[in-house]
Amino acid sequence: MNLDPQRYGAFAEIGAGQEVVRWFFRVGGAAGTIAKSISAYDMSVSDSIYGACERYVCRPRLQSMLDCEYQLLLDQLGPTRGEDTAFFAFADTVSARNFKGTNECHGWMGIKLQTVPREQPSQVIIHVRMLDGENSQQQEALGMVGVNLVYAACFLKHDPDQFIQSLLDGLSVDRIEIDMIEFSGVAFRQVDNRIMSMKLVQLDLSNAAMFAADGTVLQPSEVLYKKPILVERGSFRPVTHVNMDMLRCAHEQFAAELGADAGEIVQLTEITLKSLLTNGEADYADFLARIELLASEGMMVMISDYFEYYRLAAYLARYSRNRIGITMGAASLRELFNEKYYTELQGGVLESFGRLFKSELKLYIYPHLDPETGDFTAVQNLEVAPNLRKLYEYLVERGCIDQLSTFNDAYLSIFSRDVLKNIKDGDARWETMVSPHVAAIIKERGFFGYQGE
Repeated sequence: MNLDPQRYGAFAEIGAGQEVVRWFFRVGGAAGTIAKSISAYDMSVSDSIYGACERYVCRPRLQSMLDCEYQLLLDQLGPTRGEDTAFFAFADTVSARNFKGTNECHGWMGIKLQTVPREQPSQVIIHVRMLDGENSQQQEALGMVGVNLVYAACFLKHDPDQFIQSLLDGLSVDRIEIDMIEFSGVAFRQVDNRIMSMKLVQLDLSNAAMFAADGTVLQPSEVLYKKPILVERGSFRPVTHVNMDMLRCAHEQFAAELGADAGEIVQLTEITLKSLLTNGEADYADFLARIELLASEGMMVMISDYFEYYRLAAYLARYSRNRIGITMGAASLRELFNEKYYTELQGGVLESFGRLFKSELKLYIYPHLDPETGDFTAVQNLEVAPNLRKLYEYLVERGCIDQLSTFNDAYLSIFSRDVLKNIKDGDARWETMVSPHVAAIIKERGFFGYQGE
C-alpha cells in the first residue's frame, strides 16, 4: 500500500486508539499512503466533527466518519491530485476491553474509496467482535483486520471470496469474529450481500449472519438487543402454508404470554448452514431462491452453523435478556430427544436441555399428521425413549414445551418435499400448498426446477 503512488487517504479511528494507521506508520513509507490520521477520542470533539450521535460505537457514527473524511479529501486534494490519485477514507469506532472487563468488545470498521481516479466512491463496512482476553491483544487484532480490509478493498475487489477470506490473514476466528459485511458502490455492483453473509458463516468468520426482507445486511446485536425473539428453523425449500401458519400460531401465543409490555417481537426464520450445503458445497442459486421467497413473506432471515438448538439459544441470549421462543414441528421435537446428538457433551442430553432452557426459553410445538397412517402427534402424545419420558414430562409440566392450539387443520397434510416433487413433475397441486405470491415467483423465475405444467 505504502509503495502504490495511486492510493492516498485518511484514517479516522475512535475507541481503542489509532490501531490501523499505526501499522502503516511502523512499516515505513507511510507518506505514500497517509494524507491524515485523526483520533477524535473525546465525545465532544467527535460530535463537533461528525455531528451528534446517541451511541459512539454504531453504524451511523461510522458512516458519518467515512462521509466526512472522504469529502474532505476531495475538497482539499481533489483539485491538485484528483487526476492521478484514487482517494480513500478508512474509519473505525471501537469499544475494546475496559479496565474492569465489563463491556461488550466490538467495533464498526469501513472504507470508502475510489478504485480509479475520479470514480464515484464504493464502500465496504464490517462489524467485528474482539474475542481476546486482554486489551493489548484486542488492539493488535483490530489493527491487523483493519489493514486487511484496506488491502482487500484496493486489490481484491474483483474476487469477493478471496476478499472475505483475506480479512483474517494473520489472525484466527478465536481472536476476531466478523458477523456483518456489506459491499456497495460501482466497484461492487456485482456482489450480492446475501451471498456474502452466507460466506461469512461458511468460511467460519462468524457463527451467524442476518439480513432483512429487502436484502439489507443486519448486525445481530443491533436487531436483537433487549428484544423478545421468536425463531422458526426450517429448510424453507420452499416456504409453505405450514411454515407461515406455524409462525403465526407461535407469535399469537408468545405475544399473549408476554403481555401488553412485551414491546416489538423480533421474528426470525433461521436456516442452518448444514441444510444449505450439498456434499459440502453451497448451491447459491438454491439459497437465493429460498431467501427471495421468504422475503416475499416479509421475513427476516438468519443463517447459522448452530445445528444444536442449545447453541442457537446461547447465541440469541448473548444479545437479549428478554424472552426467547422457538417454534418447531412435533417431528423435530421428537428428534430433539435423540441422544445421538449429544455424545460430545459430558452431561449428554441432560446438559443440552439445561443449556437450552437456561434463560426462560420456551418451545412452541406445531402438530404432525402422518400422511401414511393418519396418526396425529402433538405434545400430549409424543413418544420419546422410555429413559427420557420423565424428563420430557417434567419439561412439559414446567411450561418449557407448549402445544400450539390455533393451527389450521387444512395445512397439516402439506410437506415441503411434496411441494418440490410436484414442482419438478409439473403437477399443479403444489400451488395450493404455498401462498399465491410465492407460487407466482416460483413460476416467474423457474425456481426449484419449475418448467411449467
